Amino acid sequence: MSERFPTIKLDNYKPLRDLVFEAMREAILSGRLKPGERLMEVQLAEEMGVSRTPVREAIRKLELEGLVVMVPRKGAYVSGFTLKDAAEVFEIRSSLEGLAAALAAERITDDEIALLDEVLKEISAAVAKGDINELVKKDGEFHQILFSASRNDRLTQMINNLKEQIDRFRVQSFTNPTRLQSVLTEHKKILDAIKRGNAEDAEKLAKEHIYKVEYNVMDILRKQMDFEEEPL
Repeated sequence: MSERFPTIKLDNYKPLRDLVFEAMREAILSGRLKPGERLMEVQLAEEMGVSRTPVREAIRKLELEGLVVMVPRKGAYVSGFTLKDAAEVFEIRSSLEGLAAALAAERITDDEIALLDEVLKEISAAVAKGDINELVKKDGEFHQILFSASRNDRLTQMINNLKEQIDRFRVQSFTNPTRLQSVLTEHKKILDAIKRGNAEDAEKLAKEHIYKVEYNVMDILRKQMDFEEEPL
């Protein structure tokens, strides 16, 4: 089994094509399959120990999500993004998540507050261990609970429409070890404002959190990637 992919465990409830799709999607989001990298069906099938058919189906599904792009007469590539792409995503994300935090301060339940407290404990444990995969997962859970607490389904849907892009940048952000403890502190401040029912502070802190994530990600992207005006 290739180191680029998690072990594919056969699941009675999921067809092989879904397992292959999930493995490839996770590899793209984690950066093990890099922007601009060509996806060769035969090579990928060999790495995952499967036939070409589920790989081909996974590539088509990833194209629909915007994580893969088909280039005529060249094949499939992991989609790239420019600094402008990243800036646009963060611009939208800061506004939407700020609103979600403000609404959550007014509408959150005690059970949801308890859930957020528990997730923060799990984030703290992940930071202590330096477990990036767990941190990415729990960070996503924290934000999803806030979206749900906003009691605005359309707002949640709008944010989730950016999920693939947000997940890619979330992984990028956590590659900087100096951000790990800061993320925990920022989340605690947001939750404290929500507990106090202070919508204005919650919105402000949520936006500041996203701005800091953006600054970190943009710095990483500038250093690690060779951007083109028209990415693949």
